[in-house]
Amino acid sequence: MAENGTTALVDGRPADSLDLADRGLNYGDGLFETIAVRDGRPELLEAHLSRLFQGCARLGIEPPAEDVLRAEALALCEGVPRAVLKILVTRGSGGRGYAPGSAAPRRILRRLPWPEEGVLPPDGIAMRVCRQRLASNPALAGIKHLNRLEQVLARAEWDDPGIAEGLMLSLDGRIIEGVSSNVFFERQGTLVTPDIRDCGVAGVMRAEILRLAGALGIPCEVRDLALEELPGFESCFVCNSLTALRPVGRIGRQAFESTPLIRGLAAALDDCLGRTS
Repeated sequence: MAENGTTALVDGRPADSLDLADRGLNYGDGLFETIAVRDGRPELLEAHLSRLFQGCARLGIEPPAEDVLRAEALALCEGVPRAVLKILVTRGSGGRGYAPGSAAPRRILRRLPWPEEGVLPPDGIAMRVCRQRLASNPALAGIKHLNRLEQVLARAEWDDPGIAEGLMLSLDGRIIEGVSSNVFFERQGTLVTPDIRDCGVAGVMRAEILRLAGALGIPCEVRDLALEELPGFESCFVCNSLTALRPVGRIGRQAFESTPLIRGLAAALDDCLGRTS
């Protein structure tokens, strides 16, 4: 179990290295969760664990004991005012070749410093449309598996500090998500977010926003979206587990407004998460 100063656990023991035969390292054979830590508490931990275990079932990886993983996560975060917790589950160590074999699954927990935050532009962040597309693979859609090369290539497309995020499309041109976020649009009081049935990540914060919007009586649609629809939306925001909700000021040349609905939803989300700023 973690003690003060411990920043990483591998199968419950303090560690700073990994077996070179680990299948997560060699084949991306595993899953991960990225969790915001505030005042010693991993935010939305149960939702993250639920998605992790769903991913294990999809990949046929034996999941770690839920009570053990929860206890390790809480211990690693205890007394830490602000940090990022990363949980990885891999199929474990194995020999050469793709066949899964009978390796014992491995759990890895890392506590990382909270990223530096710049001042958000008052009119929202700027995004660009990425050239890199997301391949269709319904077997992997939704889960947060370790294969992130599409996101790596997309993020390598720009180094302009004025661009905070990239918009990723499917091979057939549908809007799917941000490089490291999910995306929502607003039209006439209705929230619209892309369907991610064959690619993309079913974000924990996306699910929380859909739940909260339902509780607030805000209509929501989950459907296919095309770039050509952007001029018809009044506002846009992206979300993930670290940033929660970030308004978008423009995607390329298409500008968006900050509307009362989005401002109210952001405040309600912060309240739900217990964030004071």
